[in-house]
Amino acid sequence: MTSPLRRRLLLAACAGLCTPAASYAQLRGKPAIRILVGLPPGGGTDAIARYFADSLPALLGQPVIVENHVGAGGRLAADVLKSAAPDGLTYMIAPNATPTFQTLVFGKQLKWDLWRDFAPVAGLVSYPTGMATGMQTDATDAAAFVRWARANPQQASFGTPGLGGQNHFLGMQLAKVAGIDLSVAPYKGTPPMITDLLGGHIPAAVTLLQDLLRHHRTGKVRLLGIFSDKRSALAPDIPTMAEQGYAVTSGDAWTAMWAPAKTPAAEIRRVQAALKAILAVPQARQSLMTQLSVVPDYLNAEQMAHRQRAELQTWEPIIRASGFRAEL
Repeated sequence: MTSPLRRRLLLAACAGLCTPAASYAQLRGKPAIRILVGLPPGGGTDAIARYFADSLPALLGQPVIVENHVGAGGRLAADVLKSAAPDGLTYMIAPNATPTFQTLVFGKQLKWDLWRDFAPVAGLVSYPTGMATGMQTDATDAAAFVRWARANPQQASFGTPGLGGQNHFLGMQLAKVAGIDLSVAPYKGTPPMITDLLGGHIPAAVTLLQDLLRHHRTGKVRLLGIFSDKRSALAPDIPTMAEQGYAVTSGDAWTAMWAPAKTPAAEIRRVQAALKAILAVPQARQSLMTQLSVVPDYLNAEQMAHRQRAELQTWEPIIRASGFRAEL
């Protein structure tokens, strides 16, 4: 989504949030809030961060800027967050891949500790993860793909945008539940993986629903299902894997905001309230779903901490049992 379009959507969505809205003149001279993003400009996480960054100045009365610190799966932005002063002027927006899977895969190799160095501010949005197959398998649902994998063990594999992340371990979980062998084909990001899926170079792929859906709609791949406990409002016609008899339901990804530890509680509450207000506006909710393919999913700091703990408890034994090891 282009920046001008995003601004127009946000202006419409936030028209009722604050009266009067802060003007650029009123913001001049006020200390700027930084939102750190560990993924590239133009990507999904960056678009989500800029969506909120465009609305927050009117609610907080000060400028808000996005800083991209790209690399190492979001670790670089988290490193910057740890080093930032806890003065209410620096935050990070990141997907769960950064706090959950970086923590579980790299552990003490990290420069930061999720609980010691960061304070959750708010959960923002969530989005499902799915598996799609290319046309060469002739599979139209999960059971058919499992039958194909059993009949073609030398070819049975799935692509994933990198190793050691949620997509990787979801594919492994499906293989375990289905009782099949699936080798992993790691890629440096989603685009090259999708290219190979479309070209028939890999039989299947696991990634975010939004990355697969448009190719499914045009008949170029077949979405087998999503790894959620219920169908998604983003694509209610796509069944869950659990519906099809494969109980892998921990596949929802999410994006949230964190602050440096010891940031004043009053500052966290102030930003939290602004984020909650944005997500409460029907037009904003609709824009997030239709323009960014994410589901508004506000959580306060306490709820965020609960989500983090639950997710770590879910994935820690799975990753440990997998035997996967990674080094920085």
